Amino acid sequence: MKKETRTFSMPDCRLFNGYKPCRPFQKCPCTDPVPWGRRICIVNLDFMGDVLMTTALLPAISRKYPVHTIHWITRRNAVPVLENNPYLFKIWEWNDESRMILESMEFDTVFNADKSRNACAFTDRLTAEEKRGFGLNKNGVIIPLNKGAEYNFRMGIDDQLKFRENKRTGLDILSETWDLDYQQDAYVFELTDEEKSACRSQKETLGIPDQSFVVGLNTGCSNLYPHKKMTIEQHIALIEQIKALPDTVILLLGGKEDTERNKTIKEQTGASVIETPTEEGLRRGFVYENLCDCVVTGDTLGMHMAIALKKQVVVWFGVSCGAEIELYGRGTKIFSDEPCSPCWRRECDHLRCIQNLDLDKIFDAVVQIHHAHYQ
Repeated sequence: MKKETRTFSMPDCRLFNGYKPCRPFQKCPCTDPVPWGRRICIVNLDFMGDVLMTTALLPAISRKYPVHTIHWITRRNAVPVLENNPYLFKIWEWNDESRMILESMEFDTVFNADKSRNACAFTDRLTAEEKRGFGLNKNGVIIPLNKGAEYNFRMGIDDQLKFRENKRTGLDILSETWDLDYQQDAYVFELTDEEKSACRSQKETLGIPDQSFVVGLNTGCSNLYPHKKMTIEQHIALIEQIKALPDTVILLLGGKEDTERNKTIKEQTGASVIETPTEEGLRRGFVYENLCDCVVTGDTLGMHMAIALKKQVVVWFGVSCGAEIELYGRGTKIFSDEPCSPCWRRECDHLRCIQNLDLDKIFDAVVQIHHAHYQ
């Protein structure tokens, strides 16, 4: 006996999953669906700070496609910086299951931010009307997928352009790569209500007076680029200068790899310096950094966290390119005078860009922010 064929009209609603209603006893299709609009997938895997920075392009995407659904795939360690983001429909962790599902879907636009072969190969495998950013050719070589990506592509293969000639920020360049309008939109990051409450309670727990000027020292960096941090001795010397500023509290910030480093700094700088926990996870790190009025840091995730939290930032650059960082008028960049800087080397025999770092310039920048704070 021939089975009866039933038809069902799939609703244009991103809350419909084909498994169960979005709300108990809600009949599908309903009278108030949420349209998919432009179906977008963002591929951004490399470096947590870069992922956080890339969120600044979400408002531009929203302006170009007022009705949209944005999926974002990234590595597990970067997922926390995207949590609670109002622009994102779903965050996918970079794993076999996520890739399998995304490869079975269809998108209108794929934005790939990364010039890495795994991200490019995955971008090539996605089904989409258009793709912007980077992919691979038949030889496995990274290539630009659209005209707007050509300058960004040249930045990767031309050291003279990247290290000497370029004066554009990374966000300006990525906006062009993705054919979006660049309006210096801020990073998109929001603390949860629980995290906002934790900020208030931690300020009391750590003994930070209400009227104080709080300076956070981000003392470390990722192990991938170990020379993005000052020496312990330099931090101690800088702290001795900052301690002299009236009504100033100093917080030591960092991740779990900085635990022993911060303990040593704390032991040698006294009771006026507060060592914040380093092993409570990335989202908790945002809470402690949010207690600060000013953050002193190298070009690290901690710098991007401070920018996302709209803090005043004093950031020094040695191996990396300071021109590519957008501070939004909230802070000061300190550049190395060494002719070999920047270089993006992971290993170096002399490290003059760190050894000769002008601590007085950093301190003067903190002083200016301190004065403005009390005006």
